[in-house]
Amino acid sequence: MKPEKVLLISGSPRKDGNTALVLERCADRLEELGLETEVIGLAGRPVASCVACYKCLGSGICSLDDDLNEIAGKIRAARGLIVGSPVYFGTARGDLLNLLQRVGMLSYNNDKFLSWKVGGPVAVNRRGGATSVIQELLMFFFINEMIVPGSTYWNILYGKKPGEALQDGEGMTTLLRFAENVGKIILRLK
Repeated sequence: MKPEKVLLISGSPRKDGNTALVLERCADRLEELGLETEVIGLAGRPVASCVACYKCLGSGICSLDDDLNEIAGKIRAARGLIVGSPVYFGTARGDLLNLLQRVGMLSYNNDKFLSWKVGGPVAVNRRGGATSVIQELLMFFFINEMIVPGSTYWNILYGKKPGEALQDGEGMTTLLRFAENVGKIILRLK
């Protein structure tokens, strides 16, 4: 029997930035529980904003020509979804929000494939703004009827230079506990 899969999406423009690095650690923890993982980075993969053309209604395919349909297919096939964003001026990265809004349109206006997926958001920041990013991203999970487990705190990590977020002891403890809770819920729902 094939293991359940969790897709992790890094909204960082840096392939080896803090957001990508902490999501790799999440993936490691999920794999320790026997789950399959895939980390997708948006670095070098521009994702356009939804144009509200509604051509996706009924077809489940976005009409815009970028990587969205490929990523949406991977989300559809996964049992879990974790998204990570660096904090830019107190908000999540625009291309990550573009992706989530378009995937939300595909799901909501078709077969509701996001419903009952397990996961949640992760925010990485240098100093501040992470709480608003967590709240911003949680709206996507909640409006799509997804299951978001808690942890010992919010999934917020601090660091500027690549690798610094991995040195945030409390942040990493919180993050790994969150990943473990995502995995345990997926395994119990199986």
